[in-house]
Amino acid sequence: MAVLDVTVVPLGTGSTSLSSFVAACQRELQQHGEGLKFELTAMGTIIEGDLDRILALARRLHEVPFKHGAMRVNTIIRIDDRRDKAGSIAGKVESVKGKLK
Repeated sequence: MAVLDVTVVPLGTGSTSLSSFVAACQRELQQHGEGLKFELTAMGTIIEGDLDRILALARRLHEVPFKHGAMRVNTIIRIDDRRDKAGSIAGKVESVKGKLK
């Protein structure tokens, strides 16, 4: 199972506020992310699941701002695809918390 961190940034929108674009991306996730785990953070969204599926979903998210009037979009993707053992969003966080004790 892979974990993908995606940040979609519309450019040239005429406003410094991006929350309406973020909300539109979250709606896209809710509509097309069935069976996947995803978590909105202050700086992006983390998605957990099959690599092919989450990459396809990231592509859909990249298109959302264009559908809402953006003329340019910068999308940043980071992937953690560990194949020696199962990983998850929660597992990554718990591992760090355990080391803080």
